[in-house]
Amino acid sequence: MGKTNAVPATLLTRIGELVTNEGDLGSFTAIDNAALIIEDGVIAWTGPSSRAPAADSFVDVGRRAVLPGFVDSHAHLVFGGERSTEFAARMAGRPYAAGGILTTVKATRAATDVALRANLRRLVNEMRGQGTTAFECKSGYGLTVADEARGVRLAAEVTPEVTFLGAHVVPPEFTADVAGYVDLVCGPMLVACAPHARWIDVFCEDGAFGPDAARTILAAGQAAGLGGRVHGNQLGPGPGVRVAAEAGAATVDHCTYLTPGDVDAIVSSGLVATLLPSAEFSTRQPYPDARRLLDAGATVALATDCNPGSSFTSSMSFCIALAVREMRMTTEEAVWAATAGGARALRRTDIGHLGAGARADLILLDAPSHSYLAYRPGVPLIAAVWQGGNLVSGSP
Repeated sequence: MGKTNAVPATLLTRIGELVTNEGDLGSFTAIDNAALIIEDGVIAWTGPSSRAPAADSFVDVGRRAVLPGFVDSHAHLVFGGERSTEFAARMAGRPYAAGGILTTVKATRAATDVALRANLRRLVNEMRGQGTTAFECKSGYGLTVADEARGVRLAAEVTPEVTFLGAHVVPPEFTADVAGYVDLVCGPMLVACAPHARWIDVFCEDGAFGPDAARTILAAGQAAGLGGRVHGNQLGPGPGVRVAAEAGAATVDHCTYLTPGDVDAIVSSGLVATLLPSAEFSTRQPYPDARRLLDAGATVALATDCNPGSSFTSSMSFCIALAVREMRMTTEEAVWAATAGGARALRRTDIGHLGAGARADLILLDAPSHSYLAYRPGVPLIAAVWQGGNLVSGSP
């Protein structure tokens, strides 16, 4: 298969279970006793080991499972400080509220670029070592023009999937002038951030932004060329799903409290429902009803919501285990949601699957099957990670 002056082709053979996620939306496709070929950073071939073409080199993975790299479509990685005291208080009985975000806003504003960049890169390396090969990263902990611009600029150093989240909460200096802050987000802040971002997000929730403000912010971002995303229906029933559907957003994220009308709107509008079970684990909120969404025909993604307050984990494996145990997803559905589902949430077709032509982002489990991610929760099963065809973590 190798071509003159081309990157040598590598064959991974004796794969116990190869999860390709090829086929129709929501399908989980696996091949037993399989092989795949990586060439020029993409998947060149998949199929049974007995039919594998020749390659320049090969790796015998010893009947272990190979999956697409995880696609984490919701993460807040640019921040200063930490909130372990708040977490301990919640575990002792204090309810979760959106206002805790302001603790991180204060710490982020006070942090240097060097400190923010170091923390960001530490988290990215942590994610990669656990099998995440593509991820979204939000701003939202600066809430001034300069600090939000700094947040998206730093995020753009590590991922193309950058989200401007100036509409996270209303900062203290605008408590008495919410309309003035919305104008700032839609004006100078958007102008400063849009060149570094692909997406705009708004937290449409009691304690954050109401539906009219959320519509205004999404419309401004879309007019500037950014795709829409919405934090919605996390803390209680609300307008977040409706706002996202009306705006043609790519996703509505959290989806903890949904009415039958919300479920219908998600399905009919083509929204991806991004579920964040680690947030419920960390806040002791009810878990989203993934079974209800899936049975209605919704496209579901899983993501970590990695942030210092309500979900301080970078482990997609942990989220898969929670989704299976607490949200009534099958192991196949949870793995699909953490890979192909995340890609749908980012409107990407080159990642989240291992079909021919996909970017060669894949993970090798130290286990024979994908089900071990839920079957053995908390156990480090990621033996090796390839990103764009390059081995970036572990060893096969």
